[in-house]
Amino acid sequence: METLRTEILLEGLAFAEGPRWHEGRLWFSDMHSQEVLAVGLDGKRETIVTVPGDPSGLGWGADGRLLVVSMRDRRLLRLEDDGGLGQVADISRLASFHCNDMVVDTKGRAYVGNFGWDLHGGGEARGATLVMVTPDGDVSAVAEDLEFPNGAVISDDGGTLIIGETMGRRLTAFDIEADGTLTHRRVWAQLSKVMPDGICLDADGAIWVASPISHGCFRVLEGGEITHKVEVDTQAFACMLGGPERRHLFVCTASSSQPEVCESNRDGRIEIVQVDVPGTGLP
Repeated sequence: METLRTEILLEGLAFAEGPRWHEGRLWFSDMHSQEVLAVGLDGKRETIVTVPGDPSGLGWGADGRLLVVSMRDRRLLRLEDDGGLGQVADISRLASFHCNDMVVDTKGRAYVGNFGWDLHGGGEARGATLVMVTPDGDVSAVAEDLEFPNGAVISDDGGTLIIGETMGRRLTAFDIEADGTLTHRRVWAQLSKVMPDGICLDADGAIWVASPISHGCFRVLEGGEITHKVEVDTQAFACMLGGPERRHLFVCTASSSQPEVCESNRDGRIEIVQVDVPGTGLP
């Protein structure tokens, strides 16, 4: 297993999540600061919008407008032309606790995960539902009984969705049907010492997995073989391949995911390292 080290691109964040490479910059949610931000490779940052319900997963609809998961009120929001946020859908009837990451396909359908239970409040673990939201705001369940569905990717051909089940320590794959529903559920990789949070896909079909218990990101092949590790000093919670050739791996790091700790410490960072195989697919 090859080991790589990062450099710091941006620091002083509460808790960075949902990184996406878009229009020449890395966009991400500073979850516990209630902000969506963008940063260039020069380290210059911009606040895009404030999300009072805590932002998480990001994406763009077929019309090019930013979509944002609002965690605590379990809604999918859209950045409107006037700079405000409008509701695409309320998914609280299917999401049993805070929403988290999502992936948006080329038709603007958003696949949104959720905790399933009160992670930070000592709740009892239970399965969660993966929700699909159409551009018209229709909401449906596309997968049930997932163990903390989190980061997700869609293959370059649009035919496969792979999601990290954080508490199940696995990557789970589905076929995407023409209507957006998911079929042929299968284990893509069962992991042991890696707990998948945010993930991204490379052009050789491997998945980079941020693991918040393992001080790094891991490049995983289908079946579970690990070829590379990117080491970080604290913990890695999300990752994204971007940059001019999509060979820059951006890693969201922090010492903790506990909201009160994040707000106090503000040791969240965006870290960066160059890799050999470029990114592909979505997000």
